[in-house]
Parts: sequence; structure tokens; C-alpha cells
Amino acid sequence: MDNIAEAPPTQEERFKELYERAFPAVARFVNKMNGSFQDAKDIFHDAMIIFYEKTTQQPSLTYRSEEAYIVGIAKHLWLLQYKADRDTIALDAFEATLSIPADYFLSPDQNKILRILEHAGRKCMSLLQAFYYDKKSMQSITSQFGYTNTRTATVQKYKCLEKVRNLIRERSIAYEDLID
Repeated sequence: MDNIAEAPPTQEERFKELYERAFPAVARFVNKMNGSFQDAKDIFHDAMIIFYEKTTQQPSLTYRSEEAYIVGIAKHLWLLQYKADRDTIALDAFEATLSIPADYFLSPDQNKILRILEHAGRKCMSLLQAFYYDKKSMQSITSQFGYTNTRTATVQKYKCLEKVRNLIRERSIAYEDLID
């Protein structure tokens, strides 16, 4: 008989063995608590990291069973996560429960806006209406209003907007004044 002593397992071999012994118990527990296989893997890896940190910080600590210690850490981590997830709701699910009343958004006072646009001039009012309300393209507006090119039409639209802005400034009208 040879008295050749076996070399102690390397840390990698030890962790591999712990993984094989402890992971099935963690996976069963997480599955029982409505978790996925991926959840079990994540929790187990976190537990292994905590176990590793504890054993390197305090190497003299002895455990009755390293496997039981890791499973205990994993169960504790999963229960914390399970409780946190139980108290949260998905944003999509929350949005589905919301209802916004029809009168929630204020509507602009059409008469006040029309009066300001009328002061800007009939041509400006027609141009802005064609672009913003009728949703016509600048090419279509160019031909409708007889501009030489789209650049000229764009400049004219800008000038009309500036005219409206100046009228609002002159009259010290705030946005709130245009709302019912």
C-alpha cells in the first residue's frame, strides 16, 4: 500500500463541486417561488460571490455544510428579490389602467387665435393654414400661392410666423390667454 496523500482540491475544483451539489436545490426553490431558470442562475452566482467573499475575509470560519450555507444565502437573496418584484408593477400594465379624462387637455380659444391671424393678413393666414392645418407640402404651397420656388415659400412662411409672434408680443398675450 502506498501512502501517497491526495492533493487538496484547488479552489476552482472546490467551487465546481459546490456548484454541482448546491445549484439543484437553489433552482428547485426559485422554481417553486415562480422564478425562472435564469433567475436561479443569477441568484446562485450572487450567493457564490457572497460565499467566496466571506471565506476570503474570514478564512477561519467553518461551516457545518458549505452547501447548506450557499443554499441559505441564495434563498435569502431570492426572497428579497421576490418581495421587491411583488411590490412593483410593469409600466405597460400601469399605463393600461390609466384613463385620461377628455377635458384634461386645455383647448385653445379658436376666436382669439383667429383674430391674431387675421391681423397678420389674409395671405399669411392662408399660407399658415395650408401648411399647419391642411398639411400641404412646401412644393404644393409654392404652386398654390405662386412662389418662384420652395425656398421662397419657406421664407414667406417664416415671415408670417414672425409677424404672428410680434403681434402676440405687442399685445403682451401669454400662452395662457389663448387657452379656454
